[in-house]
Amino acid sequence: MDKEKMYQTLSYIKFLFSSTNQHGVHSPFIYNFVTKCLYDKFNYPEYKKLNTYRNTLKQSNTILEITDLGEGSKVLGSKKRRVAKMIRNSSSTKKETKLLFKATKYFDPKTILELGTSLGMGAYALALANKDSSITTIEGCPNTSNFTKSKFRVLEVKNVSFVRGDFTLMIPSLKKEKFDFIFFDGHHNKAATIQYFKSLLPKIHNETVFVFDDIYWSKGMTEAWEYIKSHEAVTVTVDCFHLGFVFFRKEQAKEHFRIRV
Repeated sequence: MDKEKMYQTLSYIKFLFSSTNQHGVHSPFIYNFVTKCLYDKFNYPEYKKLNTYRNTLKQSNTILEITDLGEGSKVLGSKKRRVAKMIRNSSSTKKETKLLFKATKYFDPKTILELGTSLGMGAYALALANKDSSITTIEGCPNTSNFTKSKFRVLEVKNVSFVRGDFTLMIPSLKKEKFDFIFFDGHHNKAATIQYFKSLLPKIHNETVFVFDDIYWSKGMTEAWEYIKSHEAVTVTVDCFHLGFVFFRKEQAKEHFRIRV
């Protein structure tokens, strides 16, 4: 087992011992989020569409030349990567994708930003959850972005705009003044994650939700998560292990929750 996998396994064991369910939550806002969103067991028809898309990618023979501006994939290594292998190793899992879908449906954001398009599992979940939303997704690798954009054309996804380039350069050029929902799913690195978090703070309002993927991917990512939790702008966080939710609601007391999903 490599260093990252070992860290993730140990972190998960610790998480299981320190996390709770809705019975450990006293905030009405978070209680509703946990019971009506995270624990929503309804089998949405969109789940079938997400699974169909995932299976299409698993069967793809396409090989992409990757420009990796982030941490890269320790599993995949090579700059030439087969889409079928990418979907198995570096895209959001079924559980994460469903969670993202439910959160987007629950909060009903109108303006959404995603950092890290990859093969579009996250963006597709965001798009299906709220077809009236305006979604901007940024990807550093041109070939990956073009591939996913072509797939979304076939899927007839109308509410996603694709932006290609380095996050650091693209974030300042975003035209929207505020975002309701921002999904951080690229460049799993402590310094970069903190940098993107801070650079997007001017784009928030009281009800904005930040969602961070893979907060236990490495020791550095967990340290970035701890920094974010302690930031003065943040009032409440919900740690679901794979995803971390961040809220800026000024009416909330500062609290941090670990919820088993």
